[in-house]
Amino acid sequence: MEDSQSKHAISSRLQAVKQKSGKSYNQIAEETGLTNVYVAQLLKRQAQLKTETAPKLRAALPELPEELLHEMMKPPLRSYDPNLIQEPTVYRLNEAVMHFGESIKEIINEEFGDGIMSAIDFYCSVDKVKGVDRKDRVVVTFDGKYLPYSEQVSCPSVFFSS
Repeated sequence: MEDSQSKHAISSRLQAVKQKSGKSYNQIAEETGLTNVYVAQLLKRQAQLKTETAPKLRAALPELPEELLHEMMKPPLRSYDPNLIQEPTVYRLNEAVMHFGESIKEIINEEFGDGIMSAIDFYCSVDKVKGVDRKDRVVVTFDGKYLPYSEQVSCPSVFFSS
């Protein structure tokens, strides 16, 4: 498993490849068929590059070394720097989720029942739109699979019958 120092070093090299390409996350996403946030997750070593997607990423970033491509295909150390919350954009995203979270939870429960939104079977994207006042607005989409809570039955033979 990679440690946080090697993760940072690999991520820095991946960011340098992206920067050298001159492409945006949106451009790479369009070329690979991934969401823009997932591309960023790959380049930050927060997501695993799947074998079938590797050729598309290689085509989008031809300067990507084979060794980094193979490193990206390993399960990553999904972690974050606790100081990241001090970054204003991250802080505001956290603040928005904390402020609206209870209401979002209520609506999820009302619409789906007792359960949660998966952060594993999950898509996330960031889009730029014009508001009614014609000013730029940020749209963050969280698209997670609904997971109902299970009732825990006490009869283990239901699960382990031969």
